Amino acid sequence: MKLSTIKEILPTLENVEFQLENGTFVPEHFHVTEVGQITKNFIDCGGVIRSEKTVNFQLWNANDFEHRLKPGKLLNIIKLSEEKLGIEDSEIEVEYQDKTIGKYDLEFNGKNFILVNKTTACLAQDACGIPSEKQKKNLSELSVNNSNSCTPGSGCC
Repeated sequence: MKLSTIKEILPTLENVEFQLENGTFVPEHFHVTEVGQITKNFIDCGGVIRSEKTVNFQLWNANDFEHRLKPGKLLNIIKLSEEKLGIEDSEIEVEYQDKTIGKYDLEFNGKNFILVNKTTACLAQDACGIPSEKQKKNLSELSVNNSNSCTPGSGCC
């Protein structure tokens, strides 16, 4: 989800609720402790120089049980970040500590924001020689090399 999308959604909501893919909700007394832009410059395993920009939200579960972040407040934090930091309209990445700090993509299901598990991938599969999809073969198609086989009673086993 891009920053512009969450800015369109927030004014339509009464509450801001984040939910993990497994159905667990982020406690309703969470804080958004950071809104920022992260620029990542790197070289992939194929030697290609790459750059990514993401908007980062950090959620923190505080023991402030009276706190409830309202959509207008989050929208104001976003607007202030855009104004003061020059944040661009990039994809949002959410940091949230469950057992450890996790990074999630963000989606919206019509009611709640969903923290979607991120995965790693090789960006240069062609350079690494990794096939894009594992080749499936039927066992009947495999050739048998009898010279390396052992037969009962031959003494090779």
